Amino acid sequence: MRILQDILYKVNILEVRGDTGREVLSLTLDSRKAEVGGCFIAVKGTLSDGHKFIPMALDKGAVVVVCEVMPEEQRPGVTYVQVRDSAAAAGQMAHQFYGEPSAHLTLVGVTGTNGKTTVATLLYKLFTGLGYTCGLLSTVQNEIAGRVVAATHTTPDPIELNALLADMVAAGCTHAFMEVSSHAIHQQRVAGLVFAGGIFTNITHDHLDYHKTFDEYIRVKKSFFDNLPATAFALSNADDKRGTVMLQNTPARKAYYSLRTLAEVKGKILENELTGLVMVVDDIEVHFRLIGEFNAYNLLAVYGAAVALGEDKTTVLQVLSTLTGAEGRFDYIVSPVDRIMGIVDYAHTPDALLNVLSTLQKLRKGGEKIITVVGAGGDRDKTKRPVMAEVACEHSDRVILTADNPRSEDPMDILRDMESGLGSAAKRKYLVVPDRTEAIKTAITLAGKGDIILVAGKGHEKYQEIKGVKHPFDDKAILKELFALLEK
Repeated sequence: MRILQDILYKVNILEVRGDTGREVLSLTLDSRKAEVGGCFIAVKGTLSDGHKFIPMALDKGAVVVVCEVMPEEQRPGVTYVQVRDSAAAAGQMAHQFYGEPSAHLTLVGVTGTNGKTTVATLLYKLFTGLGYTCGLLSTVQNEIAGRVVAATHTTPDPIELNALLADMVAAGCTHAFMEVSSHAIHQQRVAGLVFAGGIFTNITHDHLDYHKTFDEYIRVKKSFFDNLPATAFALSNADDKRGTVMLQNTPARKAYYSLRTLAEVKGKILENELTGLVMVVDDIEVHFRLIGEFNAYNLLAVYGAAVALGEDKTTVLQVLSTLTGAEGRFDYIVSPVDRIMGIVDYAHTPDALLNVLSTLQKLRKGGEKIITVVGAGGDRDKTKRPVMAEVACEHSDRVILTADNPRSEDPMDILRDMESGLGSAAKRKYLVVPDRTEAIKTAITLAGKGDIILVAGKGHEKYQEIKGVKHPFDDKAILKELFALLEK
């Protein structure tokens, strides 16, 4: 039995009207999902204010309302709880409602602009390989002891998040690894969770449509580490210029990883080939299956976290050397006839795109052309569009600008924004092909023997969102299909 006064433990309460000794059968942030005997938490969102939907939740049978502003009209038999911050209250309440699941797990959060999915996925695979039963919360998918659960957000809302963590505990999981997005931190989706550790990958311009300024984006990311407990570890990338700032005020145990400077976790790349990375990590030479300098950082972050959790260094490196990364992250296939390499990557920020293209520049052996297919998402940060196009043209031989997920925007408006970042020299390098399938087909037509095609921006996604409708679309499947046609 879940009693309201117990669920409200740790919530910053301003006023209560009604009975707090009553049982609560469910929690929801969505008035449409309110249930008889449940609690509706009214949160002021970016697009709508949950306070407007209190009557709807009550009509559906909710008996408890948590809000920042007391409604003028209050119904008899309903308990009203006024709080300072509804979003934070939702996280705290969900954690109590589901029996504080994160306290029964070794929970590690990964934040940063790029690399979150790969680091979280590698941690899940590593600790599973070390013999633990684990859970994963990522952009690509959620996993509970090997069972896949579809992911709809990088970080779910606090109620769904705690329900998933509770499922992990029930399934016997001892460890859980999760991506922590800046949206999730700002919207208090991780409020109340007990983290055993936090990892910072890097930070570059992204999500400025939401955070408005880069300084605010940094502040939000940093607040995750500020709120870690003293019992946790905080691991940061010393080679990122904001790496030390992130851990400036954390009470957690600090450690850094690096390829270039002094750090507790030090790595050095000996070879970076299509067959993988050869690195020295803590004086041990290891061959990894992952490719590229950006993955060298990801591997160091995973290794550093495992050591911080008390695992044996040699065993960790042995297991890590056998692992592959996350779906849609430098995911490649080779055409059977002309040996054209097709690479699908989620790179959807200028820095991520630069990382992948720089890696490809280093990997090519001779005169192979790099042909990049890239777009930019609609209803998102517009400032990165021209920069994405500029990076693509500067580091590719040919570029095809195309649609990504245009969402509610006209794809041509997005493509014009991208073109605005290109000078006269770049104009000889690129084509505009709005249809993404046709763009990939054009890239293959332009490719010769041994050339490299990068299809960037969507990675693991199996859809393309146009005017609010998600249409089936899979970059890798289309590449495979078109490569197969080359055989005929």
